[in-house]
Amino acid sequence: MDLLTTLFLGTPLWMWGTFIAIVIGLLVLDLGVLHKDGETEIGVSESLKLSSMYVTLGLAFSGFVWWTKDWDSTANYLTAFVVEKTLAMDNIFVIALIFSFFAIPRAYQHRVLFWGILGVIVLRGIMIGLGATLVAQYGWILYIFAAFLIFTGIKMMFVSEENHSLEDNRLLRFLKRRMNVTESLRGNAFFVNEPHPTTGKLTRYATPLFLALILIEVADLVFAVDSVPAVFTITTDPFVVYTSNIFAILGLRALYFALAAILHRFAYLKYALSLLLVFIGSKVFIADLMGWAKFPPSWSLGITFAILGAGVVFSLWKTARDTRLARPAQ
Repeated sequence: MDLLTTLFLGTPLWMWGTFIAIVIGLLVLDLGVLHKDGETEIGVSESLKLSSMYVTLGLAFSGFVWWTKDWDSTANYLTAFVVEKTLAMDNIFVIALIFSFFAIPRAYQHRVLFWGILGVIVLRGIMIGLGATLVAQYGWILYIFAAFLIFTGIKMMFVSEENHSLEDNRLLRFLKRRMNVTESLRGNAFFVNEPHPTTGKLTRYATPLFLALILIEVADLVFAVDSVPAVFTITTDPFVVYTSNIFAILGLRALYFALAAILHRFAYLKYALSLLLVFIGSKVFIADLMGWAKFPPSWSLGITFAILGAGVVFSLWKTARDTRLARPAQ
Protein backbone atom coordinates (compact mmCIF):
# COMPACT_ATOMS: atom_id res chain seq x y z
CA MET A 1 0.00 0.00 0.00
CA ASP A 2 2.86 2.37 0.72
CA LEU A 3 4.03 1.94 -2.87
CA LEU A 4 0.61 2.93 -4.25
CA THR A 5 0.61 6.15 -2.23
CA THR A 6 4.15 7.05 -3.29
CA LEU A 7 4.17 10.36 -5.15
CA PHE A 8 5.30 10.51 -8.76
CA LEU A 9 5.41 14.05 -10.18
CA GLY A 10 3.33 15.16 -7.22
CA THR A 11 0.55 12.56 -7.68
CA PRO A 12 0.14 9.13 -5.98
CA LEU A 13 1.07 6.13 -8.11
CA TRP A 14 -2.41 4.61 -7.73
CA MET A 15 -3.90 7.60 -9.59
CA TRP A 16 -1.39 7.22 -12.41
CA GLY A 17 -2.12 3.49 -12.45
CA THR A 18 -5.87 4.08 -12.70
CA PHE A 19 -5.40 6.42 -15.64
CA ILE A 20 -2.98 4.08 -17.43
CA ALA A 21 -5.37 1.13 -16.92
CA ILE A 22 -8.21 3.12 -18.53
CA VAL A 23 -6.03 4.07 -21.51
CA ILE A 24 -4.80 0.49 -22.03
CA GLY A 25 -8.37 -0.79 -21.78
CA LEU A 26 -9.53 1.67 -24.45
CA LEU A 27 -6.66 0.76 -26.79
CA VAL A 28 -7.30 -2.98 -26.37
CA LEU A 29 -11.01 -2.45 -27.00
CA ASP A 30 -10.25 -0.39 -30.10
CA LEU A 31 -7.68 -2.60 -31.82
CA GLY A 32 -8.38 -5.96 -30.19
CA VAL A 33 -12.17 -5.97 -30.40
CA LEU A 34 -13.67 -3.28 -32.60
CA HIS A 35 -11.04 -3.22 -35.37
CA LYS A 36 -8.97 -6.36 -34.89
CA ASP A 37 -8.67 -7.13 -38.61
CA GLY A 38 -6.83 -3.84 -39.20
CA GLU A 39 -8.68 -3.20 -42.44
CA THR A 40 -11.95 -1.79 -41.18
CA GLU A 41 -13.29 1.21 -43.02
CA ILE A 42 -14.85 3.49 -40.43
CA GLY A 43 -17.97 5.26 -41.61
CA VAL A 44 -19.24 8.64 -40.45
CA SER A 45 -21.91 7.09 -38.21
CA GLU A 46 -19.43 4.85 -36.37
CA SER A 47 -16.86 7.62 -36.10
CA LEU A 48 -19.43 9.96 -34.54
CA LYS A 49 -20.35 7.28 -31.99
CA LEU A 50 -16.68 6.59 -31.16
CA SER A 51 -15.90 10.29 -30.96
CA SER A 52 -18.85 10.84 -28.62
CA MET A 53 -17.65 7.94 -26.45
CA TYR A 54 -14.12 9.37 -26.16
CA VAL A 55 -15.40 12.87 -25.43
CA THR A 56 -17.78 11.49 -22.78
CA LEU A 57 -14.96 9.50 -21.14
CA GLY A 58 -12.66 12.52 -21.24
CA LEU A 59 -15.29 14.69 -19.57
CA ALA A 60 -16.19 11.93 -17.09
CA PHE A 61 -12.56 11.69 -16.00
CA SER A 62 -12.94 15.23 -14.66
CA GLY A 63 -15.10 13.64 -11.95
CA PHE A 64 -12.13 11.50 -10.93
CA VAL A 65 -9.94 14.63 -10.83
CA TRP A 66 -12.54 16.40 -8.66
CA TRP A 67 -12.81 13.37 -6.32
CA THR A 68 -9.05 13.02 -5.87
CA LYS A 69 -8.02 16.68 -6.02
CA ASP A 70 -10.29 19.77 -5.93
CA TRP A 71 -12.52 22.00 -8.05
CA ASP A 72 -9.70 24.22 -9.30
CA SER A 73 -7.86 21.18 -10.63
CA THR A 74 -11.10 19.98 -12.25
CA ALA A 75 -11.68 23.34 -13.95
CA ASN A 76 -8.07 23.34 -15.16
CA TYR A 77 -8.48 19.78 -16.49
CA LEU A 78 -11.65 20.69 -18.38
CA THR A 79 -10.05 23.84 -19.80
CA ALA A 80 -6.96 21.92 -20.91
CA PHE A 81 -9.08 19.12 -22.39
CA VAL A 82 -11.18 21.54 -24.45
CA VAL A 83 -8.12 23.49 -25.61
CA GLU A 84 -6.27 20.31 -26.65
CA LYS A 85 -9.34 18.95 -28.42
CA THR A 86 -9.70 22.15 -30.39
CA LEU A 87 -6.03 22.45 -31.25
CA ALA A 88 -6.28 18.91 -32.63
CA MET A 89 -8.42 20.36 -35.43
CA ASP A 90 -5.30 21.70 -37.11
CA ASN A 91 -3.71 18.28 -36.76
CA ILE A 92 -6.67 16.74 -38.59
CA PHE A 93 -6.08 19.06 -41.56
CA VAL A 94 -2.49 17.83 -41.81
CA ILE A 95 -3.47 14.16 -41.42
CA ALA A 96 -5.97 14.55 -44.25
CA LEU A 97 -3.22 16.08 -46.44
CA ILE A 98 -0.83 13.19 -45.69
CA PHE A 99 -3.42 10.50 -46.42
CA SER A 100 -4.38 12.25 -49.64
CA PHE A 101 -0.75 12.56 -50.78
CA PHE A 102 -0.03 8.85 -50.26
CA ALA A 103 -3.49 7.83 -51.52
CA ILE A 104 -4.12 5.79 -48.35
CA PRO A 105 -7.53 4.06 -48.58
CA ARG A 106 -9.92 4.68 -45.68
CA ALA A 107 -9.72 0.97 -44.82
CA TYR A 108 -6.04 1.38 -43.87
CA GLN A 109 -6.21 4.82 -42.27
CA HIS A 110 -7.39 3.54 -38.90
CA ARG A 111 -4.30 1.29 -38.60
CA VAL A 112 -1.97 4.23 -39.24
CA LEU A 113 -3.79 6.47 -36.77
CA PHE A 114 -3.91 3.77 -34.08
CA TRP A 115 -0.15 3.19 -34.08
CA GLY A 116 0.33 6.92 -34.44
CA ILE A 117 -1.62 7.46 -31.22
CA LEU A 118 0.63 4.98 -29.38
CA GLY A 119 3.65 6.99 -30.44
CA VAL A 120 1.97 10.22 -29.42
CA ILE A 121 1.21 8.86 -25.92
CA VAL A 122 4.90 8.15 -25.39
CA LEU A 123 6.23 11.33 -27.01
CA ARG A 124 3.76 13.60 -25.19
CA GLY A 125 4.71 11.90 -21.93
CA ILE A 126 8.38 12.70 -22.55
CA MET A 127 7.65 16.31 -23.51
CA ILE A 128 5.33 16.90 -20.56
CA GLY A 129 7.80 15.28 -18.15
CA LEU A 130 10.55 17.54 -19.46
CA GLY A 131 8.26 20.56 -19.29
CA ALA A 132 7.23 19.77 -15.72
CA THR A 133 10.88 19.47 -14.70
CA LEU A 134 11.76 22.80 -16.30
CA VAL A 135 8.78 24.58 -14.74
CA ALA A 136 9.59 23.14 -11.30
CA GLN A 137 13.22 24.28 -11.47
CA TYR A 138 12.81 27.49 -13.45
CA GLY A 139 9.44 29.11 -12.72
CA TRP A 140 10.19 32.00 -15.07
CA ILE A 141 9.94 29.66 -18.05
CA LEU A 142 6.15 29.98 -17.80
CA TYR A 143 6.54 33.58 -18.99
CA ILE A 144 8.43 32.33 -22.04
CA PHE A 145 5.65 29.82 -22.72
CA ALA A 146 3.07 32.58 -22.33
CA ALA A 147 4.89 35.02 -24.63
CA PHE A 148 5.34 32.26 -27.21
CA LEU A 149 1.61 31.50 -27.17
CA ILE A 150 0.73 35.17 -27.62
CA PHE A 151 3.15 35.43 -30.55
CA THR A 152 1.78 32.22 -32.10
CA GLY A 153 -1.82 33.40 -31.71
CA ILE A 154 -1.11 36.77 -33.33
CA LYS A 155 0.81 35.10 -36.17
CA MET A 156 -2.06 32.66 -36.75
CA MET A 157 -4.50 35.56 -36.89
CA PHE A 158 -2.70 37.64 -39.51
CA VAL A 159 -0.50 35.26 -41.51
CA SER A 160 -2.38 33.59 -44.34
CA GLU A 161 -2.06 29.84 -44.66
CA GLU A 162 -0.33 28.44 -47.70
CA ASN A 163 -0.95 25.11 -49.36
CA HIS A 164 2.18 23.10 -48.72
CA SER A 165 3.00 20.19 -50.98
CA LEU A 166 4.63 17.11 -49.51
CA GLU A 167 6.63 16.61 -52.69
CA ASP A 168 9.35 18.92 -51.34
CA ASN A 169 9.13 17.75 -47.73
CA ARG A 170 12.70 17.37 -46.43
CA LEU A 171 11.88 14.56 -44.03
CA LEU A 172 10.13 12.60 -46.77
CA ARG A 173 13.09 13.03 -49.13
CA PHE A 174 15.47 11.95 -46.34
CA LEU A 175 13.46 8.80 -45.59
CA LYS A 176 13.33 7.82 -49.25
CA ARG A 177 17.10 8.25 -49.55
CA ARG A 178 17.87 6.21 -46.44
CA MET A 179 15.29 3.44 -46.78
CA ASN A 180 14.10 0.99 -49.39
CA VAL A 181 10.53 2.03 -50.11
CA THR A 182 7.97 0.24 -52.27
CA GLU A 183 6.36 2.22 -55.06
CA SER A 184 2.86 1.38 -53.87
CA LEU A 185 1.00 0.02 -50.85
CA ARG A 186 1.24 -3.61 -49.81
CA GLY A 187 -2.10 -3.99 -48.12
CA ASN A 188 -2.00 -2.73 -44.54
CA ALA A 189 1.66 -3.70 -44.01
CA PHE A 190 4.26 -1.19 -42.84
CA PHE A 191 7.15 -3.41 -43.98
CA VAL A 192 7.50 -6.24 -46.50
CA ASN A 193 10.26 -8.56 -47.71
CA GLU A 194 10.64 -8.50 -51.49
CA PRO A 195 13.36 -9.46 -54.00
CA HIS A 196 15.76 -6.61 -54.73
CA PRO A 197 15.45 -5.56 -58.41
CA THR A 198 19.24 -5.72 -58.89
CA THR A 199 20.50 -8.56 -56.69
CA GLY A 200 17.33 -10.64 -56.47
CA LYS A 201 17.91 -11.14 -52.73
CA LEU A 202 15.04 -10.71 -50.30
CA THR A 203 15.25 -7.16 -48.98
CA ARG A 204 13.34 -5.34 -46.25
CA TYR A 205 11.17 -2.58 -47.73
CA ALA A 206 9.13 0.09 -46.02
CA THR A 207 5.77 0.89 -47.60
CA PRO A 208 4.11 4.29 -48.14
CA LEU A 209 1.88 3.38 -45.18
CA PHE A 210 4.95 3.53 -42.90
CA LEU A 211 6.05 6.86 -44.39
CA ALA A 212 2.57 8.25 -43.68
CA LEU A 213 2.89 7.05 -40.06
CA ILE A 214 6.26 8.78 -39.61
CA LEU A 215 5.00 12.07 -41.08
CA ILE A 216 1.93 11.99 -38.82
CA GLU A 217 4.12 11.41 -35.75
CA VAL A 218 6.39 14.32 -36.70
CA ALA A 219 3.36 16.51 -37.38
CA ASP A 220 2.13 15.84 -33.84
CA LEU A 221 5.52 16.84 -32.44
CA VAL A 222 5.22 20.13 -34.30
CA PHE A 223 1.73 20.74 -32.93
CA ALA A 224 2.87 19.74 -29.44
CA VAL A 225 5.20 22.76 -29.50
CA ASP A 226 2.03 24.87 -29.24
CA SER A 227 -0.24 22.60 -27.22
CA VAL A 228 2.13 21.56 -24.42
CA PRO A 229 3.12 25.15 -23.46
CA ALA A 230 -0.58 26.09 -23.71
CA VAL A 231 -1.54 23.49 -21.09
CA PHE A 232 1.33 24.46 -18.78
CA THR A 233 0.07 28.05 -18.75
CA ILE A 234 -3.32 26.65 -17.68
CA THR A 235 -1.90 24.42 -14.93
CA THR A 236 1.51 23.15 -13.86
CA ASP A 237 0.11 19.93 -12.35
CA PRO A 238 1.74 17.17 -14.48
CA PHE A 239 -1.15 14.76 -13.82
CA VAL A 240 -3.75 17.22 -15.09
CA VAL A 241 -1.53 18.23 -18.02
CA TYR A 242 -0.87 14.67 -19.19
CA THR A 243 -4.33 13.18 -18.62
CA SER A 244 -6.09 16.06 -20.41
CA ASN A 245 -3.63 15.76 -23.30
CA ILE A 246 -4.04 12.01 -23.71
CA PHE A 247 -7.83 11.96 -23.38
CA ALA A 248 -8.04 14.69 -26.03
CA ILE A 249 -5.69 12.78 -28.34
CA LEU A 250 -7.29 9.34 -27.83
CA GLY A 251 -10.39 10.49 -29.69
CA LEU A 252 -8.40 12.04 -32.51
CA ARG A 253 -8.84 9.02 -34.79
CA ALA A 254 -12.60 8.99 -34.39
CA LEU A 255 -12.70 12.77 -34.72
CA TYR A 256 -10.74 12.56 -37.96
CA PHE A 257 -13.17 10.13 -39.59
CA ALA A 258 -16.11 12.21 -38.39
CA LEU A 259 -14.77 15.54 -39.65
CA ALA A 260 -12.58 14.66 -42.65
CA ALA A 261 -15.45 15.21 -45.06
CA ILE A 262 -16.57 18.51 -43.53
CA LEU A 263 -13.28 20.15 -42.54
CA HIS A 264 -14.06 23.03 -44.90
CA ARG A 265 -16.94 24.05 -42.59
CA PHE A 266 -14.35 24.93 -39.92
CA ALA A 267 -12.13 27.01 -42.21
CA TYR A 268 -12.59 30.13 -40.05
CA LEU A 269 -12.10 28.40 -36.70
CA LYS A 270 -8.43 29.43 -36.81
CA TYR A 271 -9.44 32.95 -35.73
CA ALA A 272 -11.01 31.58 -32.55
CA LEU A 273 -7.93 29.40 -31.99
CA SER A 274 -5.61 32.36 -32.41
CA LEU A 275 -7.65 34.43 -29.95
CA LEU A 276 -7.69 31.49 -27.53
CA LEU A 277 -3.90 31.16 -27.65
CA VAL A 278 -3.51 34.89 -26.99
CA PHE A 279 -5.92 34.64 -24.05
CA ILE A 280 -4.18 31.60 -22.53
CA GLY A 281 -0.78 33.25 -22.87
CA SER A 282 -2.08 36.53 -21.43
CA LYS A 283 -3.46 34.89 -18.28
CA VAL A 284 0.00 34.63 -16.74
CA PHE A 285 0.63 38.37 -17.15
CA ILE A 286 -2.93 39.36 -16.16
CA ALA A 287 -2.63 37.40 -12.91
CA ASP A 288 0.60 39.24 -12.07
CA LEU A 289 -0.88 42.66 -12.88
CA MET A 290 -3.95 41.94 -10.73
CA GLY A 291 -1.86 40.56 -7.87
CA TRP A 292 -3.52 37.14 -8.10
CA ALA A 293 -1.72 33.92 -7.23
CA LYS A 294 -3.18 32.57 -10.47
CA PHE A 295 -5.91 33.37 -12.97
CA PRO A 296 -9.25 31.99 -11.60
CA PRO A 297 -9.74 28.52 -13.14
CA SER A 298 -13.53 28.95 -13.37
CA TRP A 299 -13.10 32.17 -15.35
CA SER A 300 -10.58 30.50 -17.62
CA LEU A 301 -12.97 27.62 -18.33
CA GLY A 302 -15.89 29.96 -19.07
CA ILE A 303 -13.90 32.26 -21.34
CA THR A 304 -12.44 29.26 -23.21
CA PHE A 305 -15.92 27.86 -23.90
CA ALA A 306 -17.16 31.31 -24.96
CA ILE A 307 -14.31 31.87 -27.43
CA LEU A 308 -14.55 28.42 -28.99
CA GLY A 309 -18.35 28.43 -29.08
CA ALA A 310 -18.37 31.76 -30.86
CA GLY A 311 -15.67 30.52 -33.25
CA VAL A 312 -17.60 27.37 -34.21
CA VAL A 313 -20.84 29.29 -34.75
CA PHE A 314 -19.10 31.97 -36.83
CA SER A 315 -17.24 29.39 -38.95
CA LEU A 316 -20.39 27.39 -39.69
CA TRP A 317 -22.32 30.57 -40.54
CA LYS A 318 -19.54 32.06 -42.68
CA THR A 319 -18.86 28.89 -44.70
CA ALA A 320 -22.58 28.40 -45.31
CA ARG A 321 -22.83 32.04 -46.45
CA ASP A 322 -19.77 31.69 -48.71
CA THR A 323 -21.31 28.59 -50.28
CA ARG A 324 -24.57 30.40 -50.99
CA LEU A 325 -22.76 33.37 -52.55
CA ALA A 326 -20.59 31.11 -54.70
CA ARG A 327 -23.58 29.15 -56.00
CA PRO A 328 -24.44 30.23 -59.56
CA ALA A 329 -27.72 31.99 -60.02
CA GLN A 330 -30.53 29.85 -61.41
